[in-house]
Amino acid sequence: MTYDRRQEELVLADGTRRPMGLEAFLLHWDDLSGMRPADLRNALKTARDGEYIKADVTFDDEVDDEYSVRDQVSFFFHEGKLGLEACFASDTYGTEEEAQAALSPLLNVYLQRHRAALAGVALSEYSWKPLVWEIEIDASTRGRDMVDLYRIAEGALALLEAFESGELTRVTALDLIRSGHAHTLIGQEEGPWLDVKSAHYDLKSPGGKIAIAQAVARFANGEHGGIVVVGMRGKRIPGGEVINSICPVPVDGRTLRNYQQAIEQHLYPPPDYLDIEVAPVDGGSLVLLHIPPQPEEYKPFLVHGATVDGNVEGAFISIVRRRGESSIPITAPAIHASLAAGRALLRRGELPRDAG
Repeated sequence: MTYDRRQEELVLADGTRRPMGLEAFLLHWDDLSGMRPADLRNALKTARDGEYIKADVTFDDEVDDEYSVRDQVSFFFHEGKLGLEACFASDTYGTEEEAQAALSPLLNVYLQRHRAALAGVALSEYSWKPLVWEIEIDASTRGRDMVDLYRIAEGALALLEAFESGELTRVTALDLIRSGHAHTLIGQEEGPWLDVKSAHYDLKSPGGKIAIAQAVARFANGEHGGIVVVGMRGKRIPGGEVINSICPVPVDGRTLRNYQQAIEQHLYPPPDYLDIEVAPVDGGSLVLLHIPPQPEEYKPFLVHGATVDGNVEGAFISIVRRRGESSIPITAPAIHASLAAGRALLRRGELPRDAG
């Protein structure tokens, strides 16, 4: 990628040329795939002799410098570095200081996990109602292409919009909890990816250990994974249960290890990338268990032990799934069919990819 000074155009790797606007280039989303951040940085630096300049993104079928709709995410060159900008519309904050104070704690945890940092929050000079806030992000470019950088800003926007609207997904809920904003889940329904408990599982008893293993297995056996939050209280409503309060739980140096050991003792196979962590909340802490979606070939996840008529049966094996999910067989005929199919594959010498 280069910048043609004579024609004032950005020349892409495939020979495509993008004209320069007043203060920005316009790139199509497809241009970003395989584009190296260093190449865009150098081209923008050359275009304006090192002064501030932006590269906007459009998803329109054809790129028109005047009429194409700009995306909320753009790239900019400033002070020798390539940065990200995400435009977020909100009338919640009246000044840049208020916006910075409110949004920084929310974004910092998310950005740190993606090798990035919040560089600043500024009010767009082109906004009136609603106010448009320009969120500037510094991100490490090592091992990344432009799509990777775009996704970081896109995720930040999703988190901000979830925080404003309360419309949560598993991923945005996870980031909100980790950043100390668990209160945004109040009013949310428990469902296929979310379960809360007001107090610790009794990990000194066999029944409590089996219960936490089953809670994790329900999401591991589901299609989309899930989150278990210890320290939030649910309230029954017609057709389900909603989260109605936060009740922090005590945490010491052994808490997370006790959870880990209970799951290791009673759940097989161990779920991939299971996170067990402490999350901050006003007045104390929550225990957060995040179960990402699991490979199909690992399912079903089996729990050693079951509670039958109030009695713990340690010799039993239980297979559980989250209510409302239908992808995992739990009836005896269905389980037998799955096992028989697996034996048939082994007999023919066929194994699922990446298994074993």
